[in-house]
Amino acid sequence: MIDELKFRKSSYSGQEPNCVEVADHPSGAAVMRDSKHPEEGHLTFSSGEWAVFLTTSRHGEL
Repeated sequence: MIDELKFRKSSYSGQEPNCVEVADHPSGAAVMRDSKHPEEGHLTFSSGEWAVFLTTSRHGEL
């Protein structure tokens, strides 16, 4: 299932190779992985957890 997801990098990453990628899971969750080592696994966040992460990171609280 994870292999079928379409991962994307942040537009802020530019050409940087050291970043994370995120994909939308059909369940509404967000899936995150290391762009340099995608085979190493991933983290899955519920839609609520992902919303809190995005909100806090946008406000510089991380």
